[in-house]
Amino acid sequence: MPTRSELANAIRALSMDAVQKANSGHPGAPMGMADIAQVLWCDYLRHNPANPEWVDRDRFVMSNGHGSMLIYSLLHLTGYDLPIEELQNFRQLDSKTPGHPEYGYTPGVETTTGPLGQGIANAVGMAIAEKVLAAQFNRGAYNVVDHNTYVFMGDGCMMEGISHEVCSLAGTLGLGKLIAFYDDNGISIDGEVVGWFSDDTAKRFESYGWHVIPQVDGHSTEELIAAVEMAKANPDRPTLICCKTIIGFGSPNKQGKEECHGAALGDDEIVLTRKQLGWTHAPFHVPQDIYDAWSAKEKGAKAESDWQRLFDNYRNEYPELAAEFERRTKGDLPADWEAQASAYIKEVQAAGEKVASRKASQNCLNAFGPILPELLGGSADLAGSNLTIWKGSKGVSAEDASGNYIYWGVREFGMTAAINGIALHGGFITYGATFLIFMEYARNAMRMAALMKKQNIQVYTHDSIGLGEDGPTHQPIEQLTNLRTTPNMSVWRPCDAAESAVAWKAAIERKDGPSALVFSRQGLAPMTRSDQQLSDVAKGGYVLKAFADGQQDALIIATGSEVELAMSAAETLAGKGKNVSVVSMPSVDLFLKQDAAYRESVLPAAVRARVAVEAGMVDFWYKLVGLDGAVVGMTTFGESAPAGDLFKHFGITAENVVAAVEGVL
Repeated sequence: MPTRSELANAIRALSMDAVQKANSGHPGAPMGMADIAQVLWCDYLRHNPANPEWVDRDRFVMSNGHGSMLIYSLLHLTGYDLPIEELQNFRQLDSKTPGHPEYGYTPGVETTTGPLGQGIANAVGMAIAEKVLAAQFNRGAYNVVDHNTYVFMGDGCMMEGISHEVCSLAGTLGLGKLIAFYDDNGISIDGEVVGWFSDDTAKRFESYGWHVIPQVDGHSTEELIAAVEMAKANPDRPTLICCKTIIGFGSPNKQGKEECHGAALGDDEIVLTRKQLGWTHAPFHVPQDIYDAWSAKEKGAKAESDWQRLFDNYRNEYPELAAEFERRTKGDLPADWEAQASAYIKEVQAAGEKVASRKASQNCLNAFGPILPELLGGSADLAGSNLTIWKGSKGVSAEDASGNYIYWGVREFGMTAAINGIALHGGFITYGATFLIFMEYARNAMRMAALMKKQNIQVYTHDSIGLGEDGPTHQPIEQLTNLRTTPNMSVWRPCDAAESAVAWKAAIERKDGPSALVFSRQGLAPMTRSDQQLSDVAKGGYVLKAFADGQQDALIIATGSEVELAMSAAETLAGKGKNVSVVSMPSVDLFLKQDAAYRESVLPAAVRARVAVEAGMVDFWYKLVGLDGAVVGMTTFGESAPAGDLFKHFGITAENVVAAVEGVL
């Protein structure tokens, strides 16, 4: 039977061999954390390599994702569909072993951790999801949701501000199933971290309300086992296990130094490392007895089978709950969702209420919330402004996690990244909210959602200079362009309550990427629509006001609060004998996905006189109006003044739209 050291050395060997073959990568962290990984994956991690999607598996997140060969080695050794050839193809095109762990590329990789700190944020989201789902579904002895979230994190994760945001909240929410291993090796790319990172990490986490286990020897099996047992015995608080390790452990000349952090060891050093570790095998060769000792196939199959028996008994006793659990974890919407949501949209159109689209958004939550028990949302300390609390909202707390509303506090980045974790966990449709300008803090988490093609609904209110007196620091100008040019992102800026309802419906139904719902502070006039026009809103863009009989002279494209300006301008132009149509384009990305015939019917190629109007950066719209067209919008930052004064000051008026159309004609 191989020793634990031999099992850990398999990780070290595979990691240094793969990085050397690629001549690119980070061998230091995998070699330093191999002993921790061996204890966690062999003794504690509950998973089934044959079914990486088993709903009650433990989640494992490697927040220090640059050390990706650690997780690839673990997945390969324990029996996932990741053959040795994929490790030999590390960091190569079309391999399942990219430079950082990427969700959807590699079986068993739970998330795209991306930039440092986001992995722990994702893990906090997963732990929130586990706690809320357990509170909503577990009954008596039937703990059908009962798993841990384990995280590996390094000094870089600790330094990133997002870790402060989410770890503080994790302590407040009492996420006792969250266990984090801090790889305290004292080294980063620039060298010894004492020169720029002198925090007392243990005290920091204690102040968050975490259970902290300090000064664990990360190369001692006995100390690691004792630490995990202590963590699991403390179910009311998340645990941080502070592990002192040696980066690049086993490399005679480079261990403990920054040279092994982000570069191959070199052929000569690898020979010496093999000798130092007593690993006599050829590159990428692992003896069968070590594979057998690592394999989690049999143990994993039994764990899932035991859970399935528990769930079958649960189904017999609680058939409705079991059916609802299966529906939600599969990501299916309720059977009557389409009918009820469509009926509500028609009701909103018929009501014709003038209302701020942020209020229309809250009305949607009041309508859709009772239909969707899986809805789990919250705001970054702006609930009264974002209007994200609905009549059925119930706060999630450490004492009672059965609710559906999370008070995120002023943590825009942490909120958005944790929502990614909730979405990855499954069982929920999640939304967060802040002012549109503050998407800047959270942008990279939305980028990760787009990379992973995971649902993450963000409500962004106070969408333009229309927020008024708070001034240019709070008035978004370039943010819509930023969101719209992100691949896989869907962006909605509705012009009234009916378009807002369609936007919410589309975001709830969209499973292959994040959605940004951009809403106004100021009231928006309702638009009159036919049934066909109302149906066409879901296509992202449609003709709201058709031109009169005869030759079409020009068209105006608008979104949000500026649609009303466009309609007024079109009426004025009609009085001057100009045939002008108005296109409402609440979602450009969705419109551009429509077939060519539909796009031509809305934006005829023959009509070259085009004007776009939006209280945001003008540059984006030239892709639709052409270089010969005109855009009425912003080219500077805003100012502090009442909204009406600002629109006049910056020339975003019906009169200027008329002048722009006449100019292009």
